[in-house]
Amino acid sequence: MFVQINKEEFAKESNKKAWYQTNNIIWTIIFLYPLLSIVDFIYAGDIWIQFLIARIIIVLIIMGLYSVFQTRKFDYRILLHIAFILLSIPAAILCTIVNIQELTVYFLIYSAIILFFNLQVYWEPVNSVVQVVFAIVLLTLFFNISSQYTLDLFISNGGQYFFITSVISCLIVSSRYKVAERDVKSQILIEKSNQQLKEQNKDIIEKNNIIDMQYDKLRKLDEQKNSFINIAGHDLKNLIGSVIMSTGMIKEEEYRLSTDQKEFLQYISDSADKMQYMLNKLMDVKEIESPEIKFNFEIFDINAEVRYVYKGLIETAQMKNITLVDNILKLPLNVRLDKVFAGQVFQNLMSNAIKFSQTNNSIKIATSLQRQKFVFEIIDEGIAIGQEELDGMFGKLRTLNDATSENATGSRLGLGLSIAKLMTQEMGGELSYRSDYNGNYFRVEFNVIN
Repeated sequence: MFVQINKEEFAKESNKKAWYQTNNIIWTIIFLYPLLSIVDFIYAGDIWIQFLIARIIIVLIIMGLYSVFQTRKFDYRILLHIAFILLSIPAAILCTIVNIQELTVYFLIYSAIILFFNLQVYWEPVNSVVQVVFAIVLLTLFFNISSQYTLDLFISNGGQYFFITSVISCLIVSSRYKVAERDVKSQILIEKSNQQLKEQNKDIIEKNNIIDMQYDKLRKLDEQKNSFINIAGHDLKNLIGSVIMSTGMIKEEEYRLSTDQKEFLQYISDSADKMQYMLNKLMDVKEIESPEIKFNFEIFDINAEVRYVYKGLIETAQMKNITLVDNILKLPLNVRLDKVFAGQVFQNLMSNAIKFSQTNNSIKIATSLQRQKFVFEIIDEGIAIGQEELDGMFGKLRTLNDATSENATGSRLGLGLSIAKLMTQEMGGELSYRSDYNGNYFRVEFNVIN
């Protein structure tokens, strides 16, 4: 936040402060100046009534001028100069006509008037210098007209105090003006900063209101999504239940089936059971509004699970004239994972490789044991997806359009790869990949049990 002060703003605030100080000076004069007649009564008893009348007239004139200047918005400097002139004339006359014994008292009173002005006023120092020069000119003029004393007596009986006080008070004005000027600038900065903060706060409140509105919309959409999941989930449960019930009924007549039919029936039954298991897990996650899936970890031979998934996809590959190369270890390797979700990882990776490989290509499926880790690898010779696109795929779940031609490499993958990576990570494994001119490579690692 950067705040600048222009000349108009500074002049406006300076004028406000100057008028505040001017008010103090004028009202102090109005209330206290007539009281100086008490000093006149004590030290100049023969003329005190005349000067009392003069002081009252001066106060009334100053009050009238003050009212006019306030109403017409005239320059406060002119008002202060006029007020000083009106105060200086009686003071200078008294300093030249009183007895030598009382001269010091009136010089001190005149010095106090000048000092009072310069301690209160807010204006450029040159104005105070002009007033001091004017006071000296007045004293010189009345000294030559009416004084009966020599210049030495005139100066030694209070004159020196007057001159010293006048000079020092001008220096005070200079320092005070700089301090007051800095205070005005600081005040402007504070006010403008506060105004900017208010505007920013208002802007933040408006944005928060927009965020609240968007949140309400998202909450309603989430409720609609949950409602849809509930409906779809329960309908899918019914459909999967029907499949399981139908396969169970067929198994009761198993003696009528051929060996191949029995094998296919077993695949259908196993797949239906897995679908029901995964659907139940996903519905449980939805019900408790939790982002975590509670896996059912068990110990099993992971090579056997890979081979089971592999066999289930052989005919799918043959329909596209794709050759699956079996490099799956015969050696049992035990792991502690959720068997259904682990199988789904391999299912997603292999089915995607088959789906998006070109006809007559070969896909190598390999497993191995490396440094106490089970390693599952897929090497396909299809069109390279591209490393950048794969990074985007595995970075977040998103659905892409199916490939419409053999050279459609921009949007070839569905949701399977992202789901496979998420499941692998949730079960403590690691899924890596690369894509280059030779094709695409996927690798899954899980810890094995000794």
